[in-house]
Amino acid sequence: MAAVLAPLGVALAAGAAVAFVGAVNPNEPGHYPACPFLLLTGLYCPGCGGLRTVYALVHGDPATALGLNPLVVLLIPALVLLWGRWTLRAWSGGGSTGEPGAAPAWRSVRPVYVWSALAVMIAFWIVRNLPFGEFLAP
Repeated sequence: MAAVLAPLGVALAAGAAVAFVGAVNPNEPGHYPACPFLLLTGLYCPGCGGLRTVYALVHGDPATALGLNPLVVLLIPALVLLWGRWTLRAWSGGGSTGEPGAAPAWRSVRPVYVWSALAVMIAFWIVRNLPFGEFLAP
């Protein structure tokens, strides 16, 4: 049962972060630091608009969230799914490294999915900074 404490702790930390972003409007200047990549280059990173996206989702505005950062909107369900798998594996004991033959929880995601997600993120990063990808900018 102690193995379940890690995913529960992550859920608690993520919930607290989402609650904070929902309570402290990122659209108001001075509450959050600016994106360092944007400040240094003038270009948007894959996460630019992410805080405002979470704020919009917390306040029930998915259309605005999609307009700010569609990658974050698509990433949230994937992260919830991965967290759910991690929690189930921890609950059932399948993610424990102490069991003979049991794969560690971090090995439950196939490398092809990780590399594909990285490729999508890099493509999004590039396209949102090109003139024809202007609609992806926050």
